[in-house]
Amino acid sequence: MSTVRVPVPQPGRGEVLVKIAALSLNYRDLMVINGVGNWKPTSRVVPLSDAVGTVVGVGEGVDRFDLGDRVSAMFLPEWRSGQLTRETYVNPIGGPINGGMLAEYVVVSQDNAARTPHSLDDEHAATLPIAALTAWHAVARRSRVQRGETVLIHGTGGVALFALQFVLALGGIPIITSSSDEKLDRARKSGAAHSINYKSTPDVAAEVMSLTGGEGVNHVIETIGGENLNRSLKAVKIGGTISFVGLIAGLAAQINTYDFVTRHVTIHGIETGSREMFEEMVQIIDKHGIVPVLDSTYPVQRIREALQHLAEGKHFGKVVITITASNL
Repeated sequence: MSTVRVPVPQPGRGEVLVKIAALSLNYRDLMVINGVGNWKPTSRVVPLSDAVGTVVGVGEGVDRFDLGDRVSAMFLPEWRSGQLTRETYVNPIGGPINGGMLAEYVVVSQDNAARTPHSLDDEHAATLPIAALTAWHAVARRSRVQRGETVLIHGTGGVALFALQFVLALGGIPIITSSSDEKLDRARKSGAAHSINYKSTPDVAAEVMSLTGGEGVNHVIETIGGENLNRSLKAVKIGGTISFVGLIAGLAAQINTYDFVTRHVTIHGIETGSREMFEEMVQIIDKHGIVPVLDSTYPVQRIREALQHLAEGKHFGKVVITITASNL
């Protein structure tokens, strides 16, 4: 990864020029930068997907934004509303094909951007496009969590922590798992009703059943994947839902299909979300005063250090990069 200086781009028709203020990191960024598998770019690309910045230039025909508006680009630029389709599941930003946001200035189509919450500063707002939107999609759109419903959330990564906050905002009762007692303590302080250390608990599903009076949880936010799905199937109540997000435990696993059938469960695969979902989420964040959990903030010159910190997996909350005149 190297730094290159080029002229400031100019917005064309229907485009806005955004001066980037802050970015946040995702594991996907490590895959792209390190050239792992299908994430390996075939040519040089600008990495990173999640960013926030201010509109400092507008092209002809722009009517969705004004100068000074603060915006983020959407991870899937063509998915604006409705269900995800073959036509809209294209060109995710910051990937091996479509350039990303790690630049001082970026040109974005006005249709591919959305305003960010008024209640958040740049560092917190930069965390929303992937992790927060994925969690909102899972909690609000797929699981449709209602007041008083129990929700099992696996892990304490970015999606999991946002899911915890959204479940609380919707009146749900979150139960969270982790292998770290320290992270579980922080999760409880953030509002988790119950916590389970899956390393020291012989049977996580049995513990969930005990916590729910033998019923199981209404919903599971499955951020681990792999064979952990079997835990989720045993912990969910009959007729419940599992929102499947995670691939950390692998791309395939042997699953107990008997539990899948007898639990009469609905499993949804979750892919980030649409611009419409993002705009909906922004309103909830402002309404409830939700503040994303930040682990650490680095100036852009220390991005390699930030990426290494992310790779070590010891963080709790999002890792953020700032771009200012003083740290360029």
